[in-house]
Amino acid sequence: MTHPAARIAELTAQIREANDAYHVRDSPTVDDAVYDAMVRELEGLEARHPDLAQHNSPTRSVGAAPQGRFTEVTHREPMLSLANARGPEELEAWFRRAQNILAAEGLADRPVQFVVEPKIDGLAVSLTYEFGKLVRGATRGDGVVGEDVTQNLLTIGSIPRQFPASSPDVIEVRGEVYLPLGAFGAFNESRVAAGLPTFANPRNSAAGSLRQVDPTETAKRPLALWCYGVAAWDGDGRPKGQWDALQWLSANGFPVNPDIERVGSIDAAAAACASWEARRAELDMDIDGAVVKIDDAELQRRLGSVGRAPRWAIAYKFTPTTATTRLLDVVVSVGRTGALIPFAVLDPVQVGGVTVRQATLHNQDDIARKDIRVGDLVIVQRAGDVIPQVVGPVTDVRTGEERPFEMPERCPTCDTPVSSPDGEVRRYCPNRSCPAQLVQSLIHFASRGAMDIEGLGEKTVSRLFEVGLVRSVADIYALREEQLLALDGFKETSARNLVAAIDASRRMPWTRVLTGLGIRHVGDITANAITAVAPSLDGLLKATLDDLAAAEGVGPVVGGAVVDFLASPANRDLLNQLAQAGVQTRVEGQRGTVDGPLTGATVVVTGSLGAMSRDEAKRAVADAGGRATESVSAQTTFLVAGEKAGSKLAKAEKLGVPILDEARFLRVLTGSEPLPAR
Repeated sequence: MTHPAARIAELTAQIREANDAYHVRDSPTVDDAVYDAMVRELEGLEARHPDLAQHNSPTRSVGAAPQGRFTEVTHREPMLSLANARGPEELEAWFRRAQNILAAEGLADRPVQFVVEPKIDGLAVSLTYEFGKLVRGATRGDGVVGEDVTQNLLTIGSIPRQFPASSPDVIEVRGEVYLPLGAFGAFNESRVAAGLPTFANPRNSAAGSLRQVDPTETAKRPLALWCYGVAAWDGDGRPKGQWDALQWLSANGFPVNPDIERVGSIDAAAAACASWEARRAELDMDIDGAVVKIDDAELQRRLGSVGRAPRWAIAYKFTPTTATTRLLDVVVSVGRTGALIPFAVLDPVQVGGVTVRQATLHNQDDIARKDIRVGDLVIVQRAGDVIPQVVGPVTDVRTGEERPFEMPERCPTCDTPVSSPDGEVRRYCPNRSCPAQLVQSLIHFASRGAMDIEGLGEKTVSRLFEVGLVRSVADIYALREEQLLALDGFKETSARNLVAAIDASRRMPWTRVLTGLGIRHVGDITANAITAVAPSLDGLLKATLDDLAAAEGVGPVVGGAVVDFLASPANRDLLNQLAQAGVQTRVEGQRGTVDGPLTGATVVVTGSLGAMSRDEAKRAVADAGGRATESVSAQTTFLVAGEKAGSKLAKAEKLGVPILDEARFLRVLTGSEPLPAR
């Protein structure tokens, strides 16, 4: 067993190196979960062996000392860090500790409210104002001494240069500088165009931008700021708590996140934290947790701080969405359209509560842009149910043995030379008989968004293809129970159920059939638009490019893809085989004459709904006689706005389009309420 002194020394060195990489070099080498675990272990060892604790232990410090590039600034009040809670139990334990201290102070019966804020993954700054005018802006540094970056902060348009308040005489405002996610992507693209290296994540980009020696370089970077509190306050009218401080900041022109909440119980605080975590993937900023603060300033003063953290506030950390691991290899798969898709083979790592072994790499240009090499230590990200992706490499720890990846010149499945269509970064296998494409086409055809054939998943499709029972989607309808029973894994019930599911798919509408064909650029909504001009197979086969391009939301590119698909004799033969198999090849009834509650209505669905997915809502609109479209226009009958509706909601409001919440939409959908009037 390692001696405690040796382990303390080892952890201290590792944490200091991680701090230097994160705060100084803006290039983290370990993910948050690993870092937090090291700090917790060191804190535990120091608590059990106080005689071994170093006076300058990283558990007692914040950030990193200034590096000499900027003038040093001593903060009027220390910029402390926060202790962490992972889950409601640890949050409740934190509050119990605070209650015990308050009870000892004779304040056990004093009501406690909490303010819950997003914990933005950016760079903490301090803004000092004298008589309403900004005189200095500084980084956190080591919490006591930071760096003067006033000129750089002045490039951020949302920071007030002055405010009209007559009091206080001096105030120190605290905030977090960050790079919005949308702006981060555009910024990286501009760097690629200029031949410059890209940033691995928005936090590194924000930190690097704010530490530019030349403010004109900082001005080129789309930084933003949220203010989260006040520290020093010289003068009358000091806020009585965190909530009042945020209201004062907002009233005086400082950017304050509008979704910050004040709640009356620790259970409500935990629920607010969970709400932030649930919608973190929808935000235009990186957050790695929520911050819970006891609101009352007097209670904050009585609670004080311990080590480097206040006792009255805590960071509720979310399940990490990023982690660092080794990129073992890059393997190329072939999709249903023939696209060659590289993916990363990783040393297994926990990200977002699941073990990740593979991750998306998008395409050759993206790999080259990020300079990702086989053997790299890489940052992996997984947000919500999104497929994990490799964000970028940790270049500081390269050994020289890493090797660049090159996309193959021949299909890895059928060895056909690949092609690169003009204007596209992807490479394609042009062989439509490529086994990989055929299998992926079968899987797509049977998927829930297309023909919805329950029991015909990826493994079953691959097995049927392997033994030669299914080579095209038309072959699915020739399957018999006795053929399935001859295969391992099938019993009488499963074979009977699959054949029944296949038979039921014959009744799927013509729109679903078009979706299932896997034509490039044609998904559920586009297929629906195509059936407006080609309501039958015969109509589709006769449709010209002009006919198809005239359909709403189709245009010449998508229309051209459909024409190319139909130009293949094999594809036309496939469509005829499906028709002979009894699959629906025409719209039931004439579009626009369906007798339903939404007859003649044009509907846009946006945001997240509770009772159904967006795709299900769009299909429900069609079933009720209406038409679901993707874009809002003056012709839109109404818009259905779920949670986090975004820009479509704003456009609908601007155009005066009626906006329905989910409950009202369901009433209109079922005919219990009439269509809204314009």
